[in-house]
Amino acid sequence: MKNKQLVIGMPAGSLANPGRGGNLIQLLDDSGFKTSGYESGGPSHFKTVNFLYGWDGRPQEFSSQLALQELDVAIAGDDWIEERIIEFKLEYGVEIELERVMQLNRGGVRLVGIVKGDTLQANMETFLNDLTAQKSLITVVAEMPYLALNWIRKTLEKIGKLDEFGQFSVQKYKTPSKIEKGILIYETWGKTESKVLNGGADFGLEITQSGSAIRNYGLRIIEEVYKSQTSIWINPKLKQDAEKLELLRMFLLNIYGSINAENKVLVTFNVPNAKCSAIDQYLEAHNLFADEPTMSVGKTYTVYNIQVDTKNGKVPLAMVRYKLATLGATNIDTLPIQSAIPSVDSIEI
Repeated sequence: MKNKQLVIGMPAGSLANPGRGGNLIQLLDDSGFKTSGYESGGPSHFKTVNFLYGWDGRPQEFSSQLALQELDVAIAGDDWIEERIIEFKLEYGVEIELERVMQLNRGGVRLVGIVKGDTLQANMETFLNDLTAQKSLITVVAEMPYLALNWIRKTLEKIGKLDEFGQFSVQKYKTPSKIEKGILIYETWGKTESKVLNGGADFGLEITQSGSAIRNYGLRIIEEVYKSQTSIWINPKLKQDAEKLELLRMFLLNIYGSINAENKVLVTFNVPNAKCSAIDQYLEAHNLFADEPTMSVGKTYTVYNIQVDTKNGKVPLAMVRYKLATLGATNIDTLPIQSAIPSVDSIEI
């Protein structure tokens, strides 16, 4: 293979903070891609490999960079990727084709429609139907205005009013409206709840995890619009480059191995051969191995290795160790697992 590099969009902000964002730095480290400089704002370097190149940036910009093939791969929240895809389509008439190739099971948020707590309508369709009967200009506040716009347009289409309210404008908060009728989206820099509470807009699209701030403002969620988490995205054109495609597969497989190893430990123990049958029955009854338990059979003892999920409430790790001991296992050791790759078929790309 030629000395090509896979250009990775490294997201600045909370994901780069070792204590936030699901600890992306540790995930990369556990995957064999130790970084330097990333945690301190860049420039980011991969210390132990020369086939990855870190491009520091904001996830808000990664869709454009992927589309231009300035980046091969981007690590970003699904919401920011979709936000730019929709913006290009609605504002510029340009279709961006991007592909999510792996979810990282971290950074999960919800985008929800929020209205005042005393709003009588039960859902967004009836709310918008009544609102459009009263007003010609619908005002909305959102940190992700194009996701909000896309959501509203789809709802208007359901109630048969998209043609009537087809015009839209995305602007900074409280700037003079560019349209007289349609949807005016105010792009905000936070505190969306406050603007809805104080009448700054008819309703809003808010980013939340628990919804507690929304409730504290006396507002309510009228609809869940989008679920987002941190994912790995690519431009599908990358697959046309065989060398970069192989690097991508290598990158994804190792990332998957680290994600798959989270909350898992390796339990290793010895069993007198005469007691193996009872141990085997216990392991099988509680699904404590995949295809078959890993065993090394000796003259008088057999060494077992099994993976145990520490978050499995039905088969707690403490009970597993106790039961193994009562069945005759000895020297029961518990070891952390940094990576667990079942096979190359664990990823599809």
